[in-house]
Amino acid sequence: MTTEVKVPGFPESVADGTIVAWHKQVGDAVEVEEVIADIETDKVVFEVPAPSSGVVTEILEAEGMVVLSQQVIAKIDETATVAATPGKVEDEAPPVDSPVVESIQSEVKINPAAKKLAEEKGVDVSKISGSGKDGRILKEDVQNYRSKPSVESSTSAELMGDRVEKRVPMTRLRARIAERLVDAQHTAAMLTTFNEINMKPVMDIRAKHKDQFEKTHDTKLGFMSFFVKATTEALKKFPAINASIDGTDIVYHGFFDVGIAVSSPRGLVVPVLRDAENMSLAAIEAKIREFGGKARDNKLGIDEITGGTFSITNGGVFGSMLSTPILNPPQSAILGMHNIVERPIAENGEVVIRPIMYVALTYDHRIVDGAEAVQFLVSIKNSLEDPVRMLLDL
Repeated sequence: MTTEVKVPGFPESVADGTIVAWHKQVGDAVEVEEVIADIETDKVVFEVPAPSSGVVTEILEAEGMVVLSQQVIAKIDETATVAATPGKVEDEAPPVDSPVVESIQSEVKINPAAKKLAEEKGVDVSKISGSGKDGRILKEDVQNYRSKPSVESSTSAELMGDRVEKRVPMTRLRARIAERLVDAQHTAAMLTTFNEINMKPVMDIRAKHKDQFEKTHDTKLGFMSFFVKATTEALKKFPAINASIDGTDIVYHGFFDVGIAVSSPRGLVVPVLRDAENMSLAAIEAKIREFGGKARDNKLGIDEITGGTFSITNGGVFGSMLSTPILNPPQSAILGMHNIVERPIAENGEVVIRPIMYVALTYDHRIVDGAEAVQFLVSIKNSLEDPVRMLLDL
């Protein structure tokens, strides 16, 4: 009995996808629900599970091909067994001119196409970081890998005037990000306002309670949860900043779904904290860490990165002092956090050194007035410089 392997059903917002990896080849045995392929869309990577146990008899679409929702991409024979090919050796003896490469390849997780390319290029796959499931090395990982040249070859290249270039295709996610950012600049009237925050009060609270917090809630206490709390309180006061434009209408949202920008191997993704105003500091910290792990492993679901009424991006983790973040359409504003640096400031008529963070709010001037944007940042500043205000709802 033959079973068809189909592309998972995509949401309405996803038109198609690209097969980025086959984990099984024709003749391989599979178990039911075992992941046999990965399909990348402009939002997330979908895993294709085997609908039944058996042997793969056909692969209808190769890596790199664009496929549609519910399209048949492979076939499995439920009654077949893996046949032993006469004279076949599972791990062939390594060629004389490349003994190291082959022996290592038999020990690492690597796709057949990637293995073949590595053999052709003489690449030591133990030096490649795989971007596939469970660290599996994909064909593009081998294509993108550039081994460190020896001193002799480097010197020779310099003497000959060689200049190396590398051309790689954009991932679908990065291409989609580029499209959305350009579209935002063309359609929204973006303006950015800035302020500075004395982080000492929050840092003092964190230093005093972080050990007990982690012991009680089994998660670390960071700065992001304070910002999310301060942000949701400010959004309650300025509903236009939590709104969006739909045609000629302004949609005011009665909930606060805050997107947190997270880096992933495929590009920037923005998973969403649903009903953030009702979440505790511990719940916020735990969810953000969960999002970070899923982003690194390409495990974020489509429902986790869609929607959102407001976004926060933290360039400070990379050392950014100041930036002007770009809107995440159709949202009307985005908050940019930056690194914390000790700076001299005036306090009670004296110059003192305090840990200061610059913050930026980029907003759509079509629906958010400048006064609202400035007051919004001041509200966040006041909440963080005097955290008790959040407890007292001031």
